[in-house]
Amino acid sequence: MPVSRLLTKYRKEVIPAMQAKFGYKNIMQVPKVIKVVLNIGVGKHLKDDKMLANIEKDLALIAGQKPVPTFAKKSISGFKVRAGMKVGYKLTLRGSRMYGFIDRLISIALPRTKDFRGIDAKSFDAKSVLNMGILEHSVFPEIHYESLKDVFSFETAVVTNSRKREETVELLKLMGFPIRVSSKSS
Repeated sequence: MPVSRLLTKYRKEVIPAMQAKFGYKNIMQVPKVIKVVLNIGVGKHLKDDKMLANIEKDLALIAGQKPVPTFAKKSISGFKVRAGMKVGYKLTLRGSRMYGFIDRLISIALPRTKDFRGIDAKSFDAKSVLNMGILEHSVFPEIHYESLKDVFSFETAVVTNSRKREETVELLKLMGFPIRVSSKSS
């Protein structure tokens, strides 16, 4: 399998830049992206089997692997959910599929997103994870507008093994994520 251009960039540009900035002695100390988790809740399409099949098919096209359905653990009458009903899909990307997805996300999907001005620095949590929502799955090149029936949104979590939040922000900036630094005004 060919090496992703993002993985090549990580090895040739990101590792030396991170070593220079944070003073890592060994390249194994440099943080890296471990996995990308995609998660979608089906919500209003709970009873529509055709829509569930479309969501599963489109998510598999975007990610390159089949998503795993998630099921309700308890019945909630207010939401008309019974225990055991399919309430969403999830999948975890690692390795070459992960780097391919991240490359398409930062070079194609995010620039095509309507009114996108960069990822807010507040999207990072304390455990070095970037959490962001994709409002329209149609921004990915695998989805053809002609066959598009309904647009859905999903959540993306980019998990790294860095210990500090600022290391994660710097790592993802160097990889090409358009991270917007919020100006602190009093």
